[in-house]
Amino acid sequence: MRYGPAMQLPDGLVAVVKRECPTCVLVEPVLRELGAAVWCQDDADWFEHDDLELELSYRLGIETVPTLLRVEAGEETARVVGWSREQWEELTGRTGLGADLPEHRPGCGSLSVDPFRIDALEARYGGSGLGSRRVELAELEDEHEAMFDRGWTDGLPVVPPTPERVLRMLRGTTRDPQEIIAIVPPDLVECTVEKVAVNAVMAGCLPEHLPVVLAALEAACTEEFALHGLLATTYFSGPMIVVNGPIARRIGMNSGVNALGQGNRANATIGRALQLVVRNVGGGRPGEIDRATLGNPGKLTFCFAEREEGSPFAPLAADRGVPGDAVTLFAGSGVQPVVDQLSRTPESLARTFAACLRVNGHPKLPMAFDAVLVVSPEHGRVLREAGWDRARLVAELGALLTLPSDELLRGVGGMAEGISERLAGTELPKFRPGGLLVVHAGGDAGLFSAIVGGWVSGETGSAPVTREVRT
Repeated sequence: MRYGPAMQLPDGLVAVVKRECPTCVLVEPVLRELGAAVWCQDDADWFEHDDLELELSYRLGIETVPTLLRVEAGEETARVVGWSREQWEELTGRTGLGADLPEHRPGCGSLSVDPFRIDALEARYGGSGLGSRRVELAELEDEHEAMFDRGWTDGLPVVPPTPERVLRMLRGTTRDPQEIIAIVPPDLVECTVEKVAVNAVMAGCLPEHLPVVLAALEAACTEEFALHGLLATTYFSGPMIVVNGPIARRIGMNSGVNALGQGNRANATIGRALQLVVRNVGGGRPGEIDRATLGNPGKLTFCFAEREEGSPFAPLAADRGVPGDAVTLFAGSGVQPVVDQLSRTPESLARTFAACLRVNGHPKLPMAFDAVLVVSPEHGRVLREAGWDRARLVAELGALLTLPSDELLRGVGGMAEGISERLAGTELPKFRPGGLLVVHAGGDAGLFSAIVGGWVSGETGSAPVTREVRT
């Protein structure tokens, strides 16, 4: 016999026990002497009632067995956990209970709070539950193939978002599951915390990753990031996420060896979760709204943490006005290597960076595309030892990348691409103000840095966006 949410407990003494608990076995004679209504979690034959489905235990919030309750008019009025003769006598109004028993014995953990059961119990009995539509599969339908068939994947297998997994994911944030996080392009669909959690499960995230995914989505759906345009363009770019703050270390993100590559769960799944939200909630699917001619592998996932320890720079997000835990979204088009194994002065290294940055997009197109310069620790050491911070490096690069327009005109150098003749006789910067970001990441060994090109910059394109991670 079990009590559902609309049923009342019997008045009097009610207890919840399990047979494998030594303390529950110890107090069995006392419970029978008291005439308590007893529900057993693991043996239907021990007492009159069983709670093998754990519904009663879940609804009563039982954390330890034995738990003894006093019920009046269908409502709990008192509770004792474990065995304490003094407390049991006070609750029952009886004296001389369990005279041959020890004065006190602690109880055992309730099965209803077993980590292997709690998610299923919450999914089954947890109030209003989830708001997302349930999709029932046929008995012989393979769940992984079903998700491919329905177009919910990015081309790789995804984790089935069962209610238990989604509820577990939602424990990664205190935000209301029905809070609308963003209006997601291109279909301009309202996206709740719960919908993000569903896609974070599919991406393979852990609950502690969810706050970063939420912040990334908020940043991606701002007007200045221009996600709709980024999707619709034939260019290579897609969202790249740079994470700053203590949360990066706390959730195990990689900012060191192979920071831009594979092998780290947090990096890989956070970036993938954002892309799945854009696909499954916003409708941004390749070949439909997503019109990239070639795309780039980063459109599966592109996320890493800035290596703040040993950096010559302040954290990127802090320099952009958001200290602490934060994400910066950039419309990244892919990784361009920078090799300089000989420079030992910041001036020489800056010239290498400038020469490589000049070809971003095209060497004859100034102010057309933003870029992120990812400085490795060995190159960063050259800058740090010389006292160069981010502002000094960006200023030096700005001077080196102020270009004579006559070298950039259409047809010059035998290249039809270039700028209009009306700009002849001037000097033009390669990057618009604020269009070059600099971050520090990578392994300790290797005199290599990297450039991540951007999409069309400024008002006609996408601008980098930084947002706080609400933990």
